[in-house]
Amino acid sequence: MSKQDEKMVEFTNLAKRFVNLANKMKDEGKDVKIINAALMSASCTYATYATSGNEGYLKEGGIDKVTALYRNNLVNIQQLKKQQLNPEGKD
Repeated sequence: MSKQDEKMVEFTNLAKRFVNLANKMKDEGKDVKIINAALMSASCTYATYATSGNEGYLKEGGIDKVTALYRNNLVNIQQLKKQQLNPEGKD
C-alpha cells in the first residue's frame, strides 16, 4: 500500500470515528441539528488550532481557505452519496 493509500485509510477511519461519536450522541437523544452545529464548531476551532496554534487566529484569507476546503469536502461527500444512492447518475 502506498503512503497516499495509507493516509486515505487513516483519514477514512478518523472520519468514521467522528460519525460514530455523533451517532452515539443521537442515540442518547440529542438533536441531530445541534450535534451537527457542535461538530462544525469543534471543527472550526480545530482548523484554527491546526493552522494558527493556540495563540493565533485566522485572518480573512485563512478563513477563505478553510471555507474552500470545507466546500470541497462537502462536494466530494455529496458526489459519493449520489453514486451510492443513484448509480445511474439521474437527478
